[in-house]
Amino acid sequence: MRRNEEQKRDESGRPDRRTVLADAAIGVLADLGVRGLTHRAVDAAAGLPAGTTSAYLRTRQALLTALVRRLVELDQGELHTMGERVSIRSSGELADGIGELMRRRLSGDGRRRSLARYACAVESVRDPELREILVPRENASRAAVRAFLAAQGVSDPDGRTATLLACVDGLVFDRLVCGGEPGADEIQGLVAAALRGAASR
Repeated sequence: MRRNEEQKRDESGRPDRRTVLADAAIGVLADLGVRGLTHRAVDAAAGLPAGTTSAYLRTRQALLTALVRRLVELDQGELHTMGERVSIRSSGELADGIGELMRRRLSGDGRRRSLARYACAVESVRDPELREILVPRENASRAAVRAFLAAQGVSDPDGRTATLLACVDGLVFDRLVCGGEPGADEIQGLVAAALRGAASR
């Protein structure tokens, strides 16, 4: 979906102003980093009059919180959609799904969201409120991975799912910093590690 199609609408059908500001803040954070995230920069990115962001999100904390909530909302929407349309019946299909997710997170708007997400993750080390919002949540993709691992007879499918997805996240971070895309062998290696010791049913 395009960003404007994902935005919430107010009663008149226009994009919700707080959502517009949060989306603009994600872009500012991705492009300028944490130090560049100011109310004035968000106003400019959103194409709104000076002072609009501070009227809706008065403090920097309020701005960061709105930004992180929007990031989680967009990520969850993407993961729900992917999980609902992909059925995982083999390790190859799991690797393909992971590869698709990584490509989304490393290109276009997905790349900008990833940059913003990792910047927020660092901020959350000193901010329990942000950390709580960023805690991994249940979604259709996570459930599909867990169900597949359980069907293969792995021990502790919940733990294996969490570890696999944390490794995927780390590989995305590495490619954001170092460039390039994950190779098929790297993704297959992560899947093989998650399936280690499996006893197929």
